[in-house]
Amino acid sequence: MNIHGNQIKLFAGNASPKLAQDIADQLGMPLCKIEVGKFSDGECFVQILESVRGSDVFVIQSTSSPVNDNLMELLIMIDALKRASAGRITAVIPYFGYARQDRKARPRDPITARLVADILEKAGADRILTMDLHANQIQGFFSIPVDHLIGIPILGDVIKTQPFFKAAMEKDELITVSPDVGSVTRARRMAEKLGTPLAIVDKRRPKANVMEVMNIVGDVHGKVCLLVDDMIDTAGTIVEGARALVEVGGATKVYACCTHGVLSGPAVERLEKSYIEKLFMLDTIQQPDNFKLSKLVPISVAPIFAKGIKSVFSGTPFSVIYDKKQ
Repeated sequence: MNIHGNQIKLFAGNASPKLAQDIADQLGMPLCKIEVGKFSDGECFVQILESVRGSDVFVIQSTSSPVNDNLMELLIMIDALKRASAGRITAVIPYFGYARQDRKARPRDPITARLVADILEKAGADRILTMDLHANQIQGFFSIPVDHLIGIPILGDVIKTQPFFKAAMEKDELITVSPDVGSVTRARRMAEKLGTPLAIVDKRRPKANVMEVMNIVGDVHGKVCLLVDDMIDTAGTIVEGARALVEVGGATKVYACCTHGVLSGPAVERLEKSYIEKLFMLDTIQQPDNFKLSKLVPISVAPIFAKGIKSVFSGTPFSVIYDKKQ
C-alpha cells in the first residue's frame, strides 16, 4: 500500500527479541502483540493480536541462523500485516541473510540475494532498513527504498574510548588492518575515523572457509593492530589474519571488530585460541543463551536503529542520524 501511517507500531519475530525490545525502549514504546510459532509439522504460523489498520509498521527480524526459518517468519509476518491493512510496512533486518550470494562466482550459480529481495517485495514490504550489507550493490536488487545503516561509526566511537587504544594512538602505534582485499573500503573508513594508517592482509583462499595467508601490505612491526570486517562466520579469515600480523608482520597486539557475529562451526573455539586480544562486535545477531566468548565486547545497535526508524517515520534525512546531538 505504501501509505504513510500516523502511528508507529513495532513487531518482533523470534530471531531478534532482545534487540527489538531494546529498540522499543529507545523509542519509548512497547512492542506490539503478535504470536509467532510453528505447527507440529514445522510450518510457521503468525497471528497479529492487535489492529494495525493504517499504521506505519516496522517488523524487526534478522535473517540469521536458522536462516530459512527466520526468513520465512519475516515473510509471513509481512504478509499478515499487509492483509490486515497496515499503512506501510518496513522490514527492519539488522543482519541480511544470503547477502554473500550476490553474484555468479561459477557457472550455474544462483544469485540468492536477488531472490530474497524479490520475495520480500512480493510478500508486501514497502521498504527495507538494514545494516552493513556484505555487498553494497544488493541495494540495487530491490525496487523499493533501502535504508542502509553503517556499523563503522558505532564501532569507532566505542573503540576510541578504550584506554589501550587511546594509549596506542597517542604513541602512533595503532594501525587499522583489512583482513582481505574485499574489506579495504570498510577498513579505510575506520582508519579515517581513528586517524591511523592502513594495512592489508593479502591472502589466497583455496576453498570455502579455508585461508592461506601470503603476505602483509603495510608495516605493522611493533604496532597495535585493529582488524576490521563486516562479519565473522567460521572465524578462519580473521584468526589467520591475526596470526599473520604477529608471526609474519611482527605486530605486538591484535584486536578485531565486526558488525555481524555469525560465529558458526568452530568460530568460538578459534577465537578463544587466537592472537586476538578482544573482539568488538555489534549485536545485529542474537547469540544463544549459552553463548560464551571471553574476548567479546558487545555493542548495541538499538540506538542507531531507533534513530533510523524515527527518520523513516518522520521523513527526515538519514545523513544526520550519526550525529550524537540528534
